[in-house]
Formats: sequence, structure tokens, C-alpha cells
Amino acid sequence: MSPTTVPPGSQAADGAPLGIVGGRGVLPFTVAAAARDQGRRVVLFALRGFADPGEVGAYPHHWVRLGQFGKVCRLARREGCRDLVLIGGVQRPTLRQLRPDWTTLLLYRRIKRLFRGGDDHLLSGIADAFEERGFRIIGAHEIAPEILITRGPLGRRTPSAAETADIAQGLAFLRATGPFDVGQAVVVADRRVLAMEAAEGTDTMLWRIAELRADRRIPKTGGVLVKAPKPGQDRRVDLPAIGMGTIAAAADARLSGIALVAGSAIVAQRTRLSAAADRSKIFVVGVDDAAG
Repeated sequence: MSPTTVPPGSQAADGAPLGIVGGRGVLPFTVAAAARDQGRRVVLFALRGFADPGEVGAYPHHWVRLGQFGKVCRLARREGCRDLVLIGGVQRPTLRQLRPDWTTLLLYRRIKRLFRGGDDHLLSGIADAFEERGFRIIGAHEIAPEILITRGPLGRRTPSAAETADIAQGLAFLRATGPFDVGQAVVVADRRVLAMEAAEGTDTMLWRIAELRADRRIPKTGGVLVKAPKPGQDRRVDLPAIGMGTIAAAADARLSGIALVAGSAIVAQRTRLSAAADRSKIFVVGVDDAAG
């Protein structure tokens, strides 16, 4: 990548390394590879129990646990990191499941308040806590803009007129529920909301759709998974994302396709995902959000 095409925010002026606090999935390593391709050193802070040990070893790294906020800050300073990316799947713990270090304990009252809200409230608050300690939180898409879905289909299939209407219905629904910081996904079929995402996550929501079909409570096939950021979403953290698991879950739920807001949602392993969607005969499409 030439200097004129390096994404804004991807390079530190003094050559400081990029720190990536990484959870489950391929996205932490996709971002790490993009930064390294741009000539930037990368240090991973791999979340134990979530990050893939087989991939972590390809980069300088430290293992940390959820709740070790102070340890991450201390190690990041030692490595010379000023910019941090928070990326990868993490199952939201309860306060009792955290293993806080001393710094985290000192912030316990604040963290307790952050847990009294949805995921965007929690993650945005964590990002703010890092920035108060002198770090800059960068969105993963600022390092690797290619992970954002663009407008149009990824594979061969495109939505029909009826499915396009379902997508519009789903986007309208998510705009209405977004201020409650509930979830980023909904399944719509024939203009009817079949399920909305809450604490269970997208894949579990899709498993519920499969169960409803098995119980003959909804039609055997059809419906669109729609994912969109919440109004006022903190784009530094937790943009909507899909991966290979989402394609498999959507196929098992016998959906017709998946729609994401172009430029505001992350697609992991784009080429593999597109091929998997074609094999499953479902569409994956980036769409405009008229009110976005």
C-alpha cells in the first residue's frame, strides 16, 4: 500500500506500534496483518479464553484476562503503544466473572455503572477509560478499511422486491429500537419481525429461528437477517459484523439472505464468506440506510 493510500489513523507519526486487544475470531489477525502490511509493528493483547492461541504466536503478544485493564495499560506503555484497537468476539461477562486487577478494582464503581446498560454503553465506556489514560482508541476499519462491506451483493444472489421491502422494514425497526441499546440485528419475513437480537447474540437468535421452524410456528423458509449500527453508535468499537458462523447459522435457519449497512458493518473473510453464501443459496448485500 502506497503512502497516499494508507488509511487515516493507521500510522503513528513516531512509528509507535499498534496495540490490538483481541478476542474471538479472525478479525484481530486481519487487522494485525493489515497494519503489518503498512509497515507498522503490531503487539497483540490476546484475551485468554477467547483469542485463538494458534494465531496469536505469529505476532509479539501478551496474554491477558477480562478485567485486567491495568495490566493491558501497563504492558501497552512498556511496548510503546499509543494507539489501541479493540476487536474480536467476547461473551459479555457478569461482574462476578471478572478477574479484576488492582487498577480495575479502583474503577469498580464506574465499571458497575457501565454494566447497567447495553453493549455499546459498556464498550464505549471502556474505550473512554483507555483514552483517559493517554491511549487513542482506533476503529478496526480505520486500519483495515477493506473489512467494511460496500454497497451491493457480495455473491451471485441479490434480494427480490419482497426481500428488499423486508430489509427496509428491518432497518426501520433497528432505528426505532437502537436508542435502547438492545441489539444490532433483526430477522424479518413478509414484513413481519420474527426475532430481534438481545443479549444472546446473532447466532443464537438464528438458532431460535430454526427452532421456530421445526415447531411449525413460522413458515419453513424465508426471511432476511438485517444488521445495522445503532443511532449514535460509537464507531471505535462494536460495529455490526458477520463471519462464516453467521452464514452457517443463517443457512440452518433457512433464511433467504443477510443485509448490512454499507460502510458501517464488518465482513470477516470476505472471499470465503461470499463463496459460502453462494453454496447456501443466500444473498449477502450491503445497503444504504436512508436515515443513516
